[in-house]
Amino acid sequence: MRLLRFIAGLRFLSETRKLELYPPFFMMRIKVVEMRDNWRYCRIRLPLNTLSRNPGGIMFGGWQAALADPIAALACARVFPGYSVWTRSMQIDFQAAGSSHLELRFEMSPEQEDAIRACLAERGRATPRFEYGLYREDGVCCSRIINAVAIRPRGYRQARRRSVDLTDL
Repeated sequence: MRLLRFIAGLRFLSETRKLELYPPFFMMRIKVVEMRDNWRYCRIRLPLNTLSRNPGGIMFGGWQAALADPIAALACARVFPGYSVWTRSMQIDFQAAGSSHLELRFEMSPEQEDAIRACLAERGRATPRFEYGLYREDGVCCSRIINAVAIRPRGYRQARRRSVDLTDL
């Protein structure tokens, strides 16, 4: 945890470089191809190499999931500062073989941002869903991601459900 805080505190590093140096991503050798509008749009290259290739010669699904998991939450944390943000759920539909380097493409539209802001103003929390993908070098979408992000006030404690003893029924 100290390493993450240290990297985050290095003001001379760009946001893209900090993401590339994040320990799990550093080991995966990701490369931020493009990031603009304070994380509202990003493209990240995930290389196919000896470590990421499964015995069938294509990219492990776990590598794709590891990259896809935090991206929407990181974007929301930048766009909506002052809130606690985390991935609530994620679905991956592996549609085609990841037989080349892959590129994650994420975008938060202005309409989506406005809807999230309205929900935060009205309810104080939001759980938006983002749809994005990982694409092969030939442009084919290999993996479709649906990621739900929890955006909650700092210090939010989820209401606990009262457990029911079945012998009471």
